[in-house]
Amino acid sequence: MFKKIVIANRGEIALRILRACREMGIKTVAIHSEADKDLKHVLLADESVCIGPNPSTESYLNIPAVISAAEVTDAEAIHPGYGFLSENADFAERVEQSGFTFIGPRSESIRMMGDKVSAIAAMKKANVPCVPGSDGELGEDIHVNLEMAQKIGYPLIIKASGGGGGRGMRVVRNEENLAESIAMTKAEAAAAFGNDSVYMEKYLENPRHIEIQVIADEHGHAIHLGERDCSMQRRHQKVLEEAPAPGITEKMRADIGNRCAQACMTMGYHGAGTFEFLYENGEFYFIEMNTRLQVEHPVTELVTGIDLVREQICVAAGLPLSYKQEDVVISGHAIECRINAEDPKNFMPSPGTITFYHMPGGPGIRVDSHLYNGYKVPPYYDSMIGKLIAYGNQRDISIARMCTALDEMIIQGIKTNIPLHKDIVQDPAFIEGGSNIHYLEKKLGL
Repeated sequence: MFKKIVIANRGEIALRILRACREMGIKTVAIHSEADKDLKHVLLADESVCIGPNPSTESYLNIPAVISAAEVTDAEAIHPGYGFLSENADFAERVEQSGFTFIGPRSESIRMMGDKVSAIAAMKKANVPCVPGSDGELGEDIHVNLEMAQKIGYPLIIKASGGGGGRGMRVVRNEENLAESIAMTKAEAAAAFGNDSVYMEKYLENPRHIEIQVIADEHGHAIHLGERDCSMQRRHQKVLEEAPAPGITEKMRADIGNRCAQACMTMGYHGAGTFEFLYENGEFYFIEMNTRLQVEHPVTELVTGIDLVREQICVAAGLPLSYKQEDVVISGHAIECRINAEDPKNFMPSPGTITFYHMPGGPGIRVDSHLYNGYKVPPYYDSMIGKLIAYGNQRDISIARMCTALDEMIIQGIKTNIPLHKDIVQDPAFIEGGSNIHYLEKKLGL
């Protein structure tokens, strides 16, 4: 097992990783920007290294600085968390070449799954169901593209191969707009991702967003840990997640989950990962794979009793998985609300000093947050300041506990989206379960 790990992230996920390391007896190195010297995990870590100024491009995204921090502290491994460099294949490769262990999949796996065209090809080869589409990058011949579009059927969506975060997508409802939409998406993709490759898929009108959590080791073993429903979204960004997904039967879970686990073994994938699907009319359609820990991993941990961060670290250290598929039992229900420092009406970021902070408690309540009284939320990074998770034996109990916890949670000095979450968890459609990915935006009038 590793003796010392660099935590290459910030905020609640950095604190989550630190807690797992301390539980396992592993020393930690917290890297941080100048703005983040007072983060909770920085204050609690065994060592800390300032790696640069406030902008993430000069600190958390500065690959030489991150690796130098590992070198000067004699660390053995680097945990990237999520976001920042977690899905950067070049970073993973540099970590490996520098003699450290990257706590995540191999660089070639990140590279393959980071390109959506190659990811879809790999999934088809592994017998994972995909959205009907172009099966590869679109060429320049508009006549070929028009013929392909007609065969797939409108509406279509043009997507950037290297896209993510809801960018690099354009819906096309008729052939008159196809050529222009392809050209615009290519230009947007080139500017945003440095890769103008785009592909075409059938656009599903009312799907849900269902994802499968997997973890695999270096010894040819892979398991799935059930599914999560992440359909409550705003501009392709998840707001609330739950596990298990309402309406997904054990048979459906086993079928799609086993296919994902088998795909990991086929690809030689190791580490934690998430297969994301659109789900409509009883069918799953693969859209992408996230080769890292997800923000919403706590709901899976609560319904399975499996510590995903611990398993990530063990797998990276070369140990076999602690569990076999038959050991994984889905029990109860968990809901996660992403708590953001933002105006709940116009969603503008709301940085500032926390003048009063009170965490909720009680049976089944978990709070993953780096906040404390007097902490200054900086304006330089993502607005998420914590996650509130509620667990119960049944879905209605977890909803009731979440309602109580949201009422108890007090964050003063800044604006937060807690009022939005209170509205969502009391919404009749959410209570019924099974809302599609467009529901929240329609509800908010966006």
